[in-house]
Amino acid sequence: MTDEHAPHKPQVLARRSVARSRLFHVEEMELRFANGAERTFERLGGTGRGVGAVMIVAMPDPEHVLLIREYAAGLEDYALTLPKGLVDPGEDLVTAANRELMEECGFGAQHLEPLVELTLAPNYMRHRMQVMLATDLYPRRLPGDEPEPLIVETHAIDEIGALLAREDFHEARAIAALYIARDKMRAEASRPSLW
Repeated sequence: MTDEHAPHKPQVLARRSVARSRLFHVEEMELRFANGAERTFERLGGTGRGVGAVMIVAMPDPEHVLLIREYAAGLEDYALTLPKGLVDPGEDLVTAANRELMEECGFGAQHLEPLVELTLAPNYMRHRMQVMLATDLYPRRLPGDEPEPLIVETHAIDEIGALLAREDFHEARAIAALYIARDKMRAEASRPSLW
């Protein structure tokens, strides 16, 4: 798409705080689009306590990934997903990912690298999550803020289809992250060695 055909961002006419809780802030935005249409949008954001979030694809070996089972209050049930959490003030992405991995899975990683940044419902939420690939794991447990111990499971990364058939594995960000990590690992394995 050429710049002349690129959409122009709407003008923000007003912003108002509609509601605020310990974790969330609901903001109402009055917008005017390039064609003159005006609309009111609401979006959900954080309270500004953290500076982003990380999700970790932790691989104890090239064929397996660690998943956690945790209570998902939004669904009122337990869900199988990837470890994740907020980036605390003063932390970079690597430090936050390693801390969350230690808190939720009992492992640290010698190697952490960014895979992709994901959003969820970007029309309504400001939230962005940086997915990190963690390899060369070693045992290390840090106390976390979870209300109960998390169950850590090891699954084959090539069996994402089997995971999708389960009733407890459905978080879209975790599904996308696993496919991206799997494809990256396959691409790296198919490269000829320089040695």
